[in-house]
Amino acid sequence: MNTSTVRINQETLETLRKLAQEAGEPMQRVLARAVEVYRRQRILAKANAAYATLRSDPQAWQAEQDERRAWEATLQDGIEE
Repeated sequence: MNTSTVRINQETLETLRKLAQEAGEPMQRVLARAVEVYRRQRILAKANAAYATLRSDPQAWQAEQDERRAWEATLQDGIEE
């Protein structure tokens, strides 16, 4: 694995050390997980912002709702229980 050096403040380093100790894992793994969680949160925040923008346009939101209804009608199309 390639590594790099990243500067962080002392408080963040102490928090990272405590988290790693509590988890019984290396600091690198804890930091990697934290970055992944942050990445996913950003994706969700962008998706939420996009939906908020869509909802602010009544015509566009209605088109979205209409499309959802059309797709929902196909969920069990032709499938026998």
